[in-house]
Amino acid sequence: MRLAGHTLGTPDHTVPQALDLFRAAGLDAAEVIYQNDYKSGLPLGDRSAAMEALRAAESAGIPIVGLTPYTTAINSLDSLEWRAAVDEFRGAIETAHLLGADRVRVYAGSWHHGDNDHPAHWAKLREALETLAPVAEQAGVRLCVENHFGTMTQTAADTAALVREIDHPAVRVLYDQANLTFTHDEKYEQALAVQGDLIGHVHVKDLVFTDPNAAFRATETARVNASERAVRSRVVGSGVVPWPQILAGLLTHGYDDVLSIELEYRWHPQDLPAPETGFRESAAVLRSMLSGLAEVRNA
Repeated sequence: MRLAGHTLGTPDHTVPQALDLFRAAGLDAAEVIYQNDYKSGLPLGDRSAAMEALRAAESAGIPIVGLTPYTTAINSLDSLEWRAAVDEFRGAIETAHLLGADRVRVYAGSWHHGDNDHPAHWAKLREALETLAPVAEQAGVRLCVENHFGTMTQTAADTAALVREIDHPAVRVLYDQANLTFTHDEKYEQALAVQGDLIGHVHVKDLVFTDPNAAFRATETARVNASERAVRSRVVGSGVVPWPQILAGLLTHGYDDVLSIELEYRWHPQDLPAPETGFRESAAVLRSMLSGLAEVRNA
């Protein structure tokens, strides 16, 4: 598997600086945030910034394999909001194609406790992805729907259900077991059983609980506010997420592609070492786990 650094972990670096950091940490590739006003991201629709990032990636030998937009209105019932969100995703697909990236992260709209009319919002979400899937396929890009709180696909089951309903090869699952763990949803065995054959991308991070019995709640989508958190972020391998078993399960289900290290330094820097250390330690741990799996498989 290839290891990528995610620019969520490099908020104080420009994209070229983040790519150099990933190379120094021993990583193979990069996943870059696609969002305005974030230092370690690419502004929406900015071709010159994308070309600068492409040149930096080629210089560093760290290809950009994925983009991470924060668009959430693709399930909006407001037609103007919905069209704007779909157009924003078109821009993300075009930018990914320009960079040679073959995957784009998808938030499955916005959905929180107390929201109403799930069927109508789900229908708009489906319509958006059915509209975008052929565009993505033409560009050589897959849209990877993340199991993520604050969206319509918090659980692995909901994520798999959506992808199966769309039934298009350009729409896949973005599997993030840490998300499922701190929301108290599926354990990795259950998650892989329900969506293992649909995975197109994987996010890797780790955590420990401060209160394992606290019910999950989050009023935002991109992050959990400090007052709502019952976990602390950790470097991969030093938390409760069972990554050796998860990696073995991914291989069993035929996933042998990118593992994107999502060091949450942008949101929770107090929990984590500096990015230079956090990415290096995460990469070393993951490579050790993968080497151990290879030895077992070859024995």
